[in-house]
Amino acid sequence: MDLFSEHSGVLDAITIEDGELYFMPRLPLPSQQDGAAVLERLLAETAWRAEAITLWGKQMLQPRLSAWYGDARYRYSGMTLEPQPFTPLQLEIKQAVEQASGQRFNSVLLNYYRDGQDSMGFHSDDEKELGRNPVIASVSFGDPRTFILKHKRLPKTVKLALGDGSLLVMAGALQHHWRHGINKEKTACGPRVNLTFRQILV
Repeated sequence: MDLFSEHSGVLDAITIEDGELYFMPRLPLPSQQDGAAVLERLLAETAWRAEAITLWGKQMLQPRLSAWYGDARYRYSGMTLEPQPFTPLQLEIKQAVEQASGQRFNSVLLNYYRDGQDSMGFHSDDEKELGRNPVIASVSFGDPRTFILKHKRLPKTVKLALGDGSLLVMAGALQHHWRHGINKEKTACGPRVNLTFRQILV
């Protein structure tokens, strides 16, 4: 019995080796706001920052804006993020994610992709603060982008179009065996905000 068996009527399991992956095309929000209204509020209410990360010994700006909210600090890629308090909208989205997944989260990383030239490099969410087999719940608002998973050992790639209001959950041993990211787009696309909810062990 997998982690989300009790919620299989809400989250659809995607068959994948060496991990668990679940998807919902549209996450229902209690306020029934549409995706455009949620995106507008997220853009206006979030304290966005251009963060510099350290890769291969060099500092560079991330090709997107980001923000960290919740109850615990987070360290990755040479950065330590101090949390800001959840906003009312973030708490509403978090409650909907917890209802859909049956999991609890105490922090969220928000990423703002301003256009098709913003991207996310391939990585695994395997920091020690997340525990051995973390559950990462990813909610997207705005223009769709292609989410790509690449197996670390096998010649396997999974591509998913994450549309407005969609929920993707990564769980089990997935972070041990897969890397994920979002490439730049060759064609023009509009803004997108992605919220990845996590349980930081404190």
